[in-house]
Amino acid sequence: MSAQRENLASDVLIIGGGLSGAMLAAQLLRQPGQRRVLIVEPRRELGRGEAYSATHLGHTLNGNAARMSVDPDNADDLTAWLGHFIAAGGWPESAEQQVPVAELFAPRGLFGVYARQRLAEAEAIGSQQGSKLEHVQAEALDLTVGEQGVSVSLADGRTLRATRAVLATGMFAAARTTRLSDNALNTAAVDPWDIQAMQSIDADGRVVIIGSGLTMVDAVVSLQAAGHRGLIEVFSRHGLLPHERRQPPAWEDFLATDPTLRSPLQLLRALRGQCRTAQQQGIDWQAPLDTVRVHIARLWSQASERHKRQFVRHVRPWWESHHHRSPPQGAALLARLVEEGRLRIHAASLQGVEIGVDGQPVVTLRFRGQALVERLTAAALINSTGIEYDWRRVARSLPQNLLQRRLVQPGPLALGIAADEGGAVLDAEGQVSRRLFAMGPPLRGLWWESTAVTDVALQAKALALRLAGAGD
Repeated sequence: MSAQRENLASDVLIIGGGLSGAMLAAQLLRQPGQRRVLIVEPRRELGRGEAYSATHLGHTLNGNAARMSVDPDNADDLTAWLGHFIAAGGWPESAEQQVPVAELFAPRGLFGVYARQRLAEAEAIGSQQGSKLEHVQAEALDLTVGEQGVSVSLADGRTLRATRAVLATGMFAAARTTRLSDNALNTAAVDPWDIQAMQSIDADGRVVIIGSGLTMVDAVVSLQAAGHRGLIEVFSRHGLLPHERRQPPAWEDFLATDPTLRSPLQLLRALRGQCRTAQQQGIDWQAPLDTVRVHIARLWSQASERHKRQFVRHVRPWWESHHHRSPPQGAALLARLVEEGRLRIHAASLQGVEIGVDGQPVVTLRFRGQALVERLTAAALINSTGIEYDWRRVARSLPQNLLQRRLVQPGPLALGIAADEGGAVLDAEGQVSRRLFAMGPPLRGLWWESTAVTDVALQAKALALRLAGAGD
């Protein structure tokens, strides 16, 4: 390869410039010493990624400002930023929520502005001590590891080299990710966030949504914004909707005072008891549930393989609907459409998708508790099945090449990839890499909750400290 096609000399190369990659870069730039940091990210702006590239004001965070700081040392950072932003005339629609700034549910696109500004501030601090951040706007296709460092091949033909690389690939949203096992689902489905595409759907036609989690809430918001007036039918295996996120009062951290709670089943029983006690006292059941978050990583990591499988198989749907709750605006829209008869929720599993002779999607479903399957024709189909964490099923060059090269192995229960507690990747033989690291959603199997802003912020700080202190 010619010198013009090769770029050397970087200390840390971050693959993925969404929130995870941007937060890690910001933490690295704030560390003492000089270093060159490269971020490989196809999008024009860093810090947004899949989650925060939304532009419609109705696509909001599912946590209020007090829960969404990118600064692991200052829980009020987003609250303070929003306060100044609103005072300067930004986001005038915030007044409609009629709550203090800390309780606001901000648009996800606005959160992307916040994340980008915090990264820019870190860049300024880093430049004062000789550190530099560069954004390489391209897609990483492959990676090799040698004694002296790593080489990353890009889609445009370039090769980048660095002492160490970090997989901060973020989330592979099922709606935007081609999966190796997919049939016609992705080709027939409309993007849940593409309001313009939804405007071409028959406004009075039936829309079928597969999946009933937070992506579904976004899809319904998008349909409403596009002027859709027809029936919306939502299908998921258990037919569970996300609960509305409320602002409950503080509750005693019962897990901190009871170290005997170790298995998912023990936790579930104790949590149910705490929620019943809260309700008997006239307190929102979400109060005890919210104390669990800080313990999730510990509880998951110490659980046995059998307990983890039991949790994923039997508890996960209820955990997702209770823990990953809907912002109030989205929950209110869903409740109104259900009351009007325009939104129906069904417990059914998807059996297949095909395109009918009239060009409309035909969905085959098996309803819960029934043996027979039913075929349903819709004006449009939306895939809202959430996130694909199993890298073996993601038809993207980088994860497939890393698996084929045996540089990574699937994480516990095939959730993400395996790594040690500090984020160093484990190869197919279980060897801990000195050159390749991971953070955020790829570590889902290691920590279970590895996607929330606060969790990723803590990982970014810890990994930055490790990388800054590591020798060659």
